Amino acid sequence: MEHHTRPIDRRHGEGAVRKCLLVIVLLIVFATAEGAGEFSGFIAADLRVFPEPPAWPGQMENILSPSLMLQPEYRYKWNNDKDLVTAIPFARLEYDDKERRHFDVRELNWLHVGSDWEGLFGVSKVFWGVTESRHLVDIINQTDLVEDPDEEAKLGQPMLRLSLPRQWATSTFFLLPRFRERTFPGRRGRLRTALPVDTDHPVYESSLEEWHPDLAVRLARALGSWDIGVAHFWGTSREPRFIPGQDRAGRSVLIPHYDLIHQTSLDLQVTEGNWLWKLEAMTRSGQGDRFAALVTGFEYTFFGVLGTDIDLGVLGEYLYDGRGNEAPPVAFKNDVYVGVRLGFNDPQSTELLAGATIDVDTQGTFVNVEASRRLASQWTIELELRALVNIPSSDVLFNFHQDDYMQIRVVRYF
Repeated sequence: MEHHTRPIDRRHGEGAVRKCLLVIVLLIVFATAEGAGEFSGFIAADLRVFPEPPAWPGQMENILSPSLMLQPEYRYKWNNDKDLVTAIPFARLEYDDKERRHFDVRELNWLHVGSDWEGLFGVSKVFWGVTESRHLVDIINQTDLVEDPDEEAKLGQPMLRLSLPRQWATSTFFLLPRFRERTFPGRRGRLRTALPVDTDHPVYESSLEEWHPDLAVRLARALGSWDIGVAHFWGTSREPRFIPGQDRAGRSVLIPHYDLIHQTSLDLQVTEGNWLWKLEAMTRSGQGDRFAALVTGFEYTFFGVLGTDIDLGVLGEYLYDGRGNEAPPVAFKNDVYVGVRLGFNDPQSTELLAGATIDVDTQGTFVNVEASRRLASQWTIELELRALVNIPSSDVLFNFHQDDYMQIRVVRYF
């Protein structure tokens, strides 16, 4: 099998993308000049606290890691709300890790709503999935791993999207003309693998590299209390494999390898009174032997606990992944997740989600806590805690066994 690495001449393709995005930018500029549209967004200050020293040579030894993030948003509607332009850039400034100091266009697109169809052109974000512990079927957008190790932050994805709502189901078709490479912490960064990932020299199975056109289709249907989604994706895998190599300075690194895959998936949620039953399942070929994976479980909510306004949700999920050694590494292959969700329903919109994912075979545990509370009409404080307990050296998570952290974020909305 032939593999391809940089560089190739991609000026023609990049020029086409720039011209397409320029059209959207001009629409935004015109709308702004007319005084129309809606501006919003937020600016935030983060402080991560690492109580333990780093595990790997070259990592920063600071206990405190501050950073700033900015995400303005602009939306403009016209034609009786049948046309919508959206622009959402994102930027983070951090001193310690240059790979985490980055800019991205989360969204920059034009949506048109027809009589029996919807079309979107530009950069956008799409989310598929229903489970809490792992979003197994969410494959359209690439993970922005430098933002958060839980893989929920996503890069903007260039796309053409066509949705056809029908009585029997809604069919959505995707043409994804440019692949986005996954972001990884740099050599100095915390939450990196023992060998840093060299993002400057990725390897692709396709000779078109990041310009291989990916395709996807999804059928979604609501049947009473059942919400069902069936999807198929063909293109460059968002999960890379890693090949040992050397960077330009002769230092050992991991080189990401992006395969061409087929992935078929199912997501299902059933609502029965206080119960939510959830399932995400997929099968994939193109990375060694075909394998299957699933996440399934429930959430039960107690409303008005002990006569208060507090709602308590109890979550339980099982995670299975049957991939072989030729597929990208994964942390959760035979695990259970248990968690609680608290909604205080107070004027400050206080919320708490706490959970643990436990390896059935080794009892290695990943602890995740998230909480938020509004301080004022435009101010919010958020707390995150990530910790690893009893992780064996054979586990993928051992790379981060000394990178437990607590993060405090103060957000100002505008």
